[in-house]
Amino acid sequence: MENTFWQPEIETLPRKELEKLQVEKMRKVLARAQQSAFYSKVFADIGFKPEDFKTVDDIRRLPFTTKDNLRANYPFGLLTCSKDDIVRMHCTSGTTGNPAAVLYNRHDLDSWANLVARSMFATGARASDIFQNMSGYGLFTGGLGFQYGAEKLGCMTIPAAAGNSKRQIKLMRDFGTTCAHSVPSYLGRLHAVFLENGLDPKKDTQLKRLFIGAEPHSEETRQRIQEMFGCKAFNSFGMTEMNGPGVGFECQYQAEMHIWEDCYLLEIVDPETLEPVPEGEIGEMVITTLDRQAMPVIRYRTRDLTRIIAEPCKCGRTARRIDRIKGRSDDMFIIKGCNVFPIQVERILMKIPNVANDYLITLNSTPEGDTMLVEAELHPDFFTDDYPQLRTLQQKIARELCDEILFTPQVKLVPPGSLPKTEGKAVRVKDNRKG
Repeated sequence: MENTFWQPEIETLPRKELEKLQVEKMRKVLARAQQSAFYSKVFADIGFKPEDFKTVDDIRRLPFTTKDNLRANYPFGLLTCSKDDIVRMHCTSGTTGNPAAVLYNRHDLDSWANLVARSMFATGARASDIFQNMSGYGLFTGGLGFQYGAEKLGCMTIPAAAGNSKRQIKLMRDFGTTCAHSVPSYLGRLHAVFLENGLDPKKDTQLKRLFIGAEPHSEETRQRIQEMFGCKAFNSFGMTEMNGPGVGFECQYQAEMHIWEDCYLLEIVDPETLEPVPEGEIGEMVITTLDRQAMPVIRYRTRDLTRIIAEPCKCGRTARRIDRIKGRSDDMFIIKGCNVFPIQVERILMKIPNVANDYLITLNSTPEGDTMLVEAELHPDFFTDDYPQLRTLQQKIARELCDEILFTPQVKLVPPGSLPKTEGKAVRVKDNRKG
């Protein structure tokens, strides 16, 4: 058991016992939340007392919390303890107005690090691994979240941060990196630099596993990453409002992500009616923190669309799994009367070997109506200026996109490396429409 689970007594807890633990923790969370300015008013407005919480279904008696609530109560409106107890803050990357800030005391950071260590352990990572973190440090949670988790696991850590691909490759090769963390979009660019320098990560590194997250990505993208680097790439789920990485993670079987239900209460609701959907159906994920003291968040609307996988995982963990994130309800855009998620476009593009990893969707308004342009970089091995060949490929992509999104967008194939690049999360949609 010690070799399979980080915390066997928690990870294999029978469902009834796990739900009992959730109720016990939830009562403590509610009592603590009542000490904040925001939740004390919320509870008073609906006449709710923490002792009224009897079963996990009682969560429905409480209102939802949204990102707007967090922004409106920035910076300390959800704080449940003295400011003197706070040891760190992180916040979302909003560009206008207040961000959504999250505050942590020492317990919260220890709990978070433990969940990331548990997640990494579930994939097969061990203290003997050498972990390279190719994620931005600072207010973004991916850097420090994985850093402290890997240290908790006992790994030698390389806090390389984002970008500077030649240095990343040198560190990997010099120190024998076996595990690395990155946003998926960066790994395509890193692989290109390997090839430019006459190197093959499958032969010239000791990589055994990659941890990817922070960006919605398709299974086709994951498969590409695994083929490029010759190792498994494990999906993770996290968000700043819930701590950061470590909310959910794939185990060694890569059979979708376990949500660590001893620390998070999971719901799936219809994003329109906000009523629970039948188990197994797609809806919006709603999460409540069960082990955060300084700033608990209750029934947080993540806007992420997924479903619960109820069948037990063969790894033996009893925490339920969620399916791959299908998209975000607030990432969806409407064009020509059709609802479109960027990940639908990605799924089509990543099936085509001639297309590289980077693409950009641009939405414009014209007198004739809205238009959608999909620009996709060609793979270096397939790059050509043969116009008839390019036109044939563009038409093929446009047809397949039409089958997926129900209208035909404009498709433009561009040279490798010509689309804008960022060190953080990739920008996939540029909406130039008015209003």
